[in-house]
Amino acid sequence: MGELILLLTQLYSFVLLARVLMSWVQIDPHSPLARTLYDLTEPVLAPVRNLLPPTAGLDFSPIIAIIGIQVLGATLAQLFTMAGM
Repeated sequence: MGELILLLTQLYSFVLLARVLMSWVQIDPHSPLARTLYDLTEPVLAPVRNLLPPTAGLDFSPIIAIIGIQVLGATLAQLFTMAGM
Protein backbone atom coordinates (compact mmCIF):
# COMPACT_ATOMS: atom_id res chain seq x y z
CA MET A 1 0.00 0.00 0.00
CA GLY A 2 2.87 2.36 0.79
CA GLU A 3 4.33 1.91 -2.68
CA LEU A 4 0.98 2.79 -4.25
CA ILE A 5 0.80 5.98 -2.20
CA LEU A 6 4.31 6.94 -3.29
CA LEU A 7 3.43 6.24 -6.91
CA LEU A 8 0.26 8.34 -6.77
CA THR A 9 2.02 11.28 -5.11
CA GLN A 10 4.77 11.10 -7.74
CA LEU A 11 2.22 11.05 -10.56
CA TYR A 12 0.36 14.03 -9.12
CA SER A 13 3.64 15.90 -8.75
CA PHE A 14 4.23 15.34 -12.47
CA VAL A 15 0.74 16.69 -13.21
CA LEU A 16 1.60 19.83 -11.20
CA LEU A 17 4.87 20.14 -13.07
CA ALA A 18 3.02 19.82 -16.39
CA ARG A 19 0.75 22.67 -15.30
CA VAL A 20 3.78 24.83 -14.53
CA LEU A 21 5.42 24.03 -17.86
CA MET A 22 2.14 24.72 -19.67
CA SER A 23 2.04 28.19 -18.12
CA TRP A 24 5.46 28.95 -19.64
CA VAL A 25 4.43 28.23 -23.22
CA GLN A 26 1.56 29.59 -25.28
CA ILE A 27 -1.12 26.89 -25.09
CA ASP A 28 -4.76 27.62 -25.72
CA PRO A 29 -6.29 27.73 -22.21
CA HIS A 30 -9.51 26.28 -23.61
CA SER A 31 -7.85 23.18 -25.06
CA PRO A 32 -8.86 19.85 -23.50
CA LEU A 33 -5.33 19.29 -22.16
CA ALA A 34 -5.17 22.71 -20.52
CA ARG A 35 -8.65 22.33 -19.01
CA THR A 36 -7.82 18.87 -17.66
CA LEU A 37 -4.58 20.06 -16.06
CA TYR A 38 -6.35 23.06 -14.59
CA ASP A 39 -9.21 20.94 -13.22
CA LEU A 40 -6.79 18.44 -11.67
CA THR A 41 -4.47 20.96 -10.05
CA GLU A 42 -6.49 24.02 -9.10
CA PRO A 43 -8.19 22.40 -6.06
CA VAL A 44 -4.72 21.96 -4.54
CA LEU A 45 -3.06 25.13 -5.82
CA ALA A 46 -5.80 27.62 -4.93
CA PRO A 47 -5.67 27.08 -1.14
CA VAL A 48 -1.86 27.15 -1.18
CA ARG A 49 -1.91 30.33 -3.28
CA ASN A 50 -4.30 31.94 -0.79
CA LEU A 51 -1.92 31.22 2.10
CA LEU A 52 1.14 32.74 0.44
CA PRO A 53 1.81 36.48 0.49
CA PRO A 54 1.96 38.28 -2.87
CA THR A 55 5.45 38.04 -4.39
CA ALA A 56 5.94 40.40 -7.32
CA GLY A 57 3.83 38.40 -9.73
CA LEU A 58 5.58 35.07 -9.08
CA ASP A 59 3.48 32.06 -8.13
CA PHE A 60 5.28 29.77 -5.71
CA SER A 61 2.21 27.66 -4.96
CA PRO A 62 3.24 24.76 -7.25
CA ILE A 63 6.58 24.43 -5.47
CA ILE A 64 4.94 24.46 -2.04
CA ALA A 65 2.25 22.02 -3.22
CA ILE A 66 4.78 19.57 -4.66
CA ILE A 67 6.86 19.64 -1.48
CA GLY A 68 3.76 19.20 0.67
CA ILE A 69 2.44 16.34 -1.43
CA GLN A 70 5.80 14.56 -1.37
CA VAL A 71 6.08 14.92 2.42
CA LEU A 72 2.49 13.79 2.93
CA GLY A 73 2.94 10.83 0.59
CA ALA A 74 6.16 9.70 2.27
CA THR A 75 4.58 10.03 5.71
CA LEU A 76 1.48 8.06 4.73
CA ALA A 77 3.56 5.41 2.98
CA GLN A 78 5.70 5.02 6.10
CA LEU A 79 2.61 4.75 8.33
CA PHE A 80 1.07 2.09 6.08
CA THR A 81 4.35 0.20 5.94
CA MET A 82 4.68 0.26 9.72
CA ALA A 83 1.07 -0.90 10.09
CA GLY A 84 1.79 -3.84 7.79
CA MET A 85 -0.74 -2.87 5.17
